[in-house]
Amino acid sequence: MSTGIVFHAIAAIIYLGLSAVLWGMLQAGKPMEKPELVARWAVLVALVSQAVGLDALVLAGGNLHLSWLLALSVAIWLGLVVFWLESLIVKMDGLLLLLLPAAGVTCLLTALFPGSHLITSAAETALRGHLLLALGAYGLITIAALQSILMAALDHHLHHPRGVVDDASALKRAIGRVLDAQPPLLTQERLLFRIIWIAFGALTLAIVSGGLISLATTSKWLPFDHKTVFTVLSWLTFGMLLLGRHLWGWRGRIALRYTLVGFVFVLLSYTGSRFVIEVLLNRG
Repeated sequence: MSTGIVFHAIAAIIYLGLSAVLWGMLQAGKPMEKPELVARWAVLVALVSQAVGLDALVLAGGNLHLSWLLALSVAIWLGLVVFWLESLIVKMDGLLLLLLPAAGVTCLLTALFPGSHLITSAAETALRGHLLLALGAYGLITIAALQSILMAALDHHLHHPRGVVDDASALKRAIGRVLDAQPPLLTQERLLFRIIWIAFGALTLAIVSGGLISLATTSKWLPFDHKTVFTVLSWLTFGMLLLGRHLWGWRGRIALRYTLVGFVFVLLSYTGSRFVIEVLLNRG
């Protein structure tokens, strides 16, 4: 059994075990602040385990190996790293109710289906670094999109609380309890823009490094293909959002729209095409 599988399995056990504890406390109506310190260190151990697993699977033999599941694992890992660092400053235990199950299931699936394909074009260090930057940026943008959807759901819940309380549906009551446990919208908004800033920086470096590599190999700054076009469109979208945030204080629904539009461009650029090729067409 490979190192990548073992450490992803360890991370999955920690994530899912901690998820079960926190969800049990939520169901019992107990405050989740008590196990805060233990949960924080448990998440850190899981993050280190997942990082070791990703290093073993993605950078095996000094080469670059990727798959749709590995890309998802990278995205979840990056999002949790940002969350963990932010949680040192502000309490955000409610987000663990959603992040931990997602991380646990992703790590479990990665351990069960670790197959990947070798990126033969990434033999050079510069190109490998460019691809890892792009993967990191795409992953963080995916997390930002999910965060903005959660914020929209929380905003709706705060404005229409009786619709959840009065409904007899067990599912809606559970959703209401989860949303009630979430950090304040202002705290989540601060986390969202922190993620977007980091993603924008990584995407900028990915575009610049890709342009330099293309210039060195083809004498063209950037290749005119769908991946480049949609990546640049995503960069422009997030750049406009951050500029609007700085100059005009954009937030709320405007931030949600820009984040989702930028995510769709990223989806069209990479994730969607890889999913179609690997999952729907069953080709590596």
